[in-house]
Amino acid sequence: MKDTSSLNTKAVDNWLSQHMPGFQGPSEAQKCEGGQSNPTFRINAKSGFYILRQKPPGVLLKSAHAVDREFRVQQALFCSDVPVARVHVLCEDDSVIGSAFYVMEMVDGKSFEDPRLPELAVDERKPIFHEMNRVLAAIHSVNLKTTGLSDFGPDGNYYQRQTDRWIKQYHASETEAISEMGELMQWVHANIPEDDGQRTLVHGDYRIDNILFSQKSPNCLAVLDWELSTLGHPYADLAAVIMQWRMQPGLEGRGLSGVNRKAQGIMEDQEFVDAYCAKRNLAEIKHFGFYLAFCYFRMAGILQGVKKRALDGNASNPERALKMGRYVPDLAKAGLKAARTA
Repeated sequence: MKDTSSLNTKAVDNWLSQHMPGFQGPSEAQKCEGGQSNPTFRINAKSGFYILRQKPPGVLLKSAHAVDREFRVQQALFCSDVPVARVHVLCEDDSVIGSAFYVMEMVDGKSFEDPRLPELAVDERKPIFHEMNRVLAAIHSVNLKTTGLSDFGPDGNYYQRQTDRWIKQYHASETEAISEMGELMQWVHANIPEDDGQRTLVHGDYRIDNILFSQKSPNCLAVLDWELSTLGHPYADLAAVIMQWRMQPGLEGRGLSGVNRKAQGIMEDQEFVDAYCAKRNLAEIKHFGFYLAFCYFRMAGILQGVKKRALDGNASNPERALKMGRYVPDLAKAGLKAARTA
């Protein structure tokens, strides 16, 4: 494997040799595709194969790209009912390679970028969605006390907190006026539901392409990309799955809009929601339109930040980042449509 990255492997080797038991260099690094938020590298060292996740260099939005939180939550969940990669070491010294990073094991699993699962036979597809559903319910059933995650997020109304945060971050990364986005932000802010007492671990970016599955079965081996994880309200994760499926098919939208799911062996939206409710002993979820609208609003805010980093020269993949940024108006419109069903 040739070193095709911008990672300073010599500096990484020197630091890991001192702080990571069993590590032996020299190493080579290859930048992983995707990883818009935190640059991700495959590390091939004398002692084995690893994954390195780095905080982007440069000026960043406050509380964004928190690799330390990713490290902490995966460390807490290892050996729990939530499959995660084993994390090895966290480096918070920016002087080593320019920003904080952590190293975890490289899991030999397969990922699916397209939820249509074209690489699988029709009868092999639904078990993948059932497993995805099981793991989501497991995340929301984590015992916060025994995992040491009781302080992983503040108390109070999760949607109020998240709405305030993403409105602020959207304005901080705004590059042009989008009237629908302004309307959606106002609607979400004005329609936040009362706190119903549910306070669980939430992933924050739960979708099929952030999950590694076994090469031989539908079993989940690891949930990835925990940057947005916190303590909050579980319906945000559930609605995020449904939101993704309502987007256009293909490797950009990664959705299921217009797909004949029954013929393709793919779960329907309500089937997924019902299976989740059964696992968590919930009778129903009222006003699901709000949770969908909230997810569209937050995703629009995330992609606006990705676009701004591309324009500022801090994006991991500038060309793809700009493409993703073009979805912001469409997400805002879809959020307003969801709001009408709340």
